[in-house]
Amino acid sequence: MLHVVLFEPEIPPNTGNIIRLCANTGFHLHLIRPLGFELDDKRLRRAGLDYHEWARVKVHDDLDQCIASVAPGQVWALTTHATTRYTDSRFTPGDMLLFGPETRGLPPAVREQHSGLRLPMCADSRSLNLSNACAIVVYEAWRQLDFAGAMGTDGPA
Repeated sequence: MLHVVLFEPEIPPNTGNIIRLCANTGFHLHLIRPLGFELDDKRLRRAGLDYHEWARVKVHDDLDQCIASVAPGQVWALTTHATTRYTDSRFTPGDMLLFGPETRGLPPAVREQHSGLRLPMCADSRSLNLSNACAIVVYEAWRQLDFAGAMGTDGPA
């Protein structure tokens, strides 16, 4: 399956929503410190409901440690600075989808190390909500993998 990485996430409900997304798609979720909240934050729990027990969530001290432990085939950095649309990429099992913090996005040094992807938006838009952007890309990646592991395809996830 694929990996979702939240680099220094700041808003608990976004991370909670992404925990739920990963639990329902079978994607692994990785959180890179520092986190803008505690993992037992009630807003995180409320957004993630009781899905945390079904999601594979791992916290890493830094991005390099995360990448080393996962050894992804490709790291896709989602950023408004990229020119390649997410729909023009070809996702493969083991790939990593990297999202930056809500208020500032991925730092230039991180963006420059990885293949950048963007979600098309109107010219005057700044960015999408993190959990919405993540859901869009996760479902496109999963679609490209023929929804492997989904109920009704090859068994329950």
